[in-house]
Amino acid sequence: VQLQASGGGLVQAGGSLTLSCAASGSIFSINLMAWYRQAPGKQRELVASGNTAYADSVKGRFTISRDNAKNTVYLQMNSLKPEDTAVYYCNLVRPPFYSWGQGTLVTVSS
Repeated sequence: VQLQASGGGLVQAGGSLTLSCAASGSIFSINLMAWYRQAPGKQRELVASGNTAYADSVKGRFTISRDNAKNTVYLQMNSLKPEDTAVYYCNLVRPPFYSWGQGTLVTVSS
């Protein structure tokens, strides 16, 4: 399985971005896919999973969605903050994980 995340970029604080992650190959279920992020010098953290499970730091601002037909999971990010700056990845919500891929970099300027 290959995971290709895209949609990152440079955005000003308060702005929005939508990330996409396309899974190629045979996956368990797109419904088991989640979004993670890793900020510089920090450990990777789970950001969004399921339909309503979000890290406290992004609740009310981020929304996860999926297109089963396209094997794609999305992350709509609104009201972005500088602390949201990180490389964003998608993967299964629990181990064993697929190969992480390169992720997509989101940089939020103040």
